[in-house]
Amino acid sequence: MANSADKSQIDPDRIPRHVAIIMDGNGRWARQKGHLRIFGHKHGVRTVRNVIEAAVELGIQYLTLYAFSTENWNRPEAEVNALMELLVQTIKGETPTMMENGIRLQAIGNIEKLPPGCNKQLQETVNTTKDNKRMTLILALSYSGRWDIIEAVRKIADQVKSGTIQPEEINEEVLGAALNTAAYPNPDLLIRTSGEHRISNFLLWEIAYSEFHFTPVLWPDFTPDDLYKAVLDYQGRQRRFGKTGEQIQPVH
Repeated sequence: MANSADKSQIDPDRIPRHVAIIMDGNGRWARQKGHLRIFGHKHGVRTVRNVIEAAVELGIQYLTLYAFSTENWNRPEAEVNALMELLVQTIKGETPTMMENGIRLQAIGNIEKLPPGCNKQLQETVNTTKDNKRMTLILALSYSGRWDIIEAVRKIADQVKSGTIQPEEINEEVLGAALNTAAYPNPDLLIRTSGEHRISNFLLWEIAYSEFHFTPVLWPDFTPDDLYKAVLDYQGRQRRFGKTGEQIQPVH
């Protein structure tokens, strides 16, 4: 585990602008302690709070958290209902802290599918925090990368049908602009907890050149020090975007 000295080793001029996190391991953490899965989710909220505060202090401008995927709707109804209730309570309870810390809340995903009360609280906090500029916190809710790409293709198909755009004009920029994430930069760093090495249908288009950091730490045990460790790992890499190392840093 990273120690507190690691934070001082971070180069403040090379902080990833956008960090995305797959918060995995709540259920396993709860089972290890003999509790129901929701117990892990509740403790995971504490981790979310700590990581957001650490991200703000580091100067990360965008933080995207994979909170609920489209596939998660297939979980037991009791767990889904408990998660939705927890989400409402958390967003409402954290709104004052977001205001104090200059955090703007945004959401991506099929938000209309959320329960009315959950959707209402989400939109209220989005509106309340819309002018905050220190960091943008993006919750991926009822979200999946494939769903978003399909929705984008449908939007573009409608544009072609109406004559707004010609098929030969479709490129990366056109598709990117049709995604839920169009307003945000692509993630520089993707973190996944719990020891799994999967993307799980998260930001499939956007992470084409992101750096990945996998950690065995279960999400409720993930600390700011673990975030610092991930950022240090990121800073130790050379991002080439398809170029050679010599093109990025020419040999003299």
